Amino acid sequence: MPKPKTAEIGKKIIYLQEVSSTNEYAKKIASEMPEGTVVIAKKQTKGKGRKNRRWASPEGGLWLSVILKPDVEAKDIPKIVFVGALAVVDTLAEFGIEAGIKWPNDVWVDNKKICGILTEGRLGEFVILGIGLNVNNDIPSELIGSATSMRLLLGRELNLDKVLWTLLGNLERWYKLIQERKFSIVMSAVKDKCFILGRWVEVINDESKVEGEVIDIAEDGTLIIQTSKGLMKIFYGDISLRLR
Repeated sequence: MPKPKTAEIGKKIIYLQEVSSTNEYAKKIASEMPEGTVVIAKKQTKGKGRKNRRWASPEGGLWLSVILKPDVEAKDIPKIVFVGALAVVDTLAEFGIEAGIKWPNDVWVDNKKICGILTEGRLGEFVILGIGLNVNNDIPSELIGSATSMRLLLGRELNLDKVLWTLLGNLERWYKLIQERKFSIVMSAVKDKCFILGRWVEVINDESKVEGEVIDIAEDGTLIIQTSKGLMKIFYGDISLRLR
C-alpha cells in the first residue's frame, strides 16, 4: 500500500489482512512505535465502539487506528476524539458528501451513521484513535435504516487508498492544532459541524437519563443542555434526538 503524503501520521503503516481489533493491536505495540503509526485492517473480527459495542467491520470499509503521543495536559486528551470526527467530516466533503458530528464520537449523514470513532490509551504514554468508516462495505440488513456508506450515498465504488490518504491528511492538519494547543479553533469547528446543537435530545449514561435542548458545546468538549431543572453539563452519554 502506498504511503500517504503526510509528515507524521501515516509515515509508518501496518497493514493487516484480518485482526480482531485494530485498536487492541495498536495498544499492544504503541510504546514501541513512533507517533503517527497507523494500523489498518482489511477486516476486523471483533471491531468495537463505545462500551465494547460490536462494530461490523467487513471488507470494503476503512478500519484503522492511529497511535498518537500528544504533548498536552491530561484534561485536553478527550478533545482528540473531535479531531477524528472533524477529519472524517472534511474527508467526506472532499468526496461530495455533507456530514455532521453527533456528539461526541459519531459522524452521520442524512440521519444515518457512517463512521464511529473510539479513543483509548494509557495516560502520559499514548492515545489510540480508532476510526471505522463505511466506504464500500455492505451494511448489515438489520442496520439499513440507521447506517450508510460512501458507496451507498455516491452510487459507486471508491478507491480505498484515496479515501485513506485524504483522511490521514485531514487528520494530521487537525491534530497539529491540538499539538499547538489551539483548542478554540478545534472546538469552534466542532460546534459548526455538530448537528445536535439547538435540538431536543435524550442523554443516557451510567448514572442518569436527561432530556433537554442542546445549547452549546463547552471549550472542554462537554455538552451543555437546558433541562427543566436548569443547565446541565454532560461529560459523556448516548444521544438520541427527540421531538418536543
